[in-house]
Amino acid sequence: QVQLVESGGGLVQPGGSLRLSCAASGFTFSRYTMSWYRQAPGKERELVALILSSGSGTNYADSVKGRFTISRDNSKNTVYLQMNSLKPEDTAVYYCKRTSPPPGYWGQGTQVTVSS
Repeated sequence: QVQLVESGGGLVQPGGSLRLSCAASGFTFSRYTMSWYRQAPGKERELVALILSSGSGTNYADSVKGRFTISRDNSKNTVYLQMNSLKPEDTAVYYCKRTSPPPGYWGQGTQVTVSS
């Protein structure tokens, strides 16, 4: 049974940092591209960052480039999202996704709130 469990969300002040984790189980993690998405209230879900199966390639949304870093540890079946210099507009539910090859699979999400 595929499971993706996100953790690490919370309330942080503008300019602060958070590190999200997504623990995967039920499949061969090292064979899959993994992604982080986010969805703010009233907005569509959007891709934040993506990392290839080996960790050799990454891609970021323009809005987070230079502030967020995606990484993975295939020995721990975990993908991370380090978020620095957080802004109020980063407030959203953040989701981990098993991206490729299909079928895709979503985690349940973790709330990130950036507010003073």
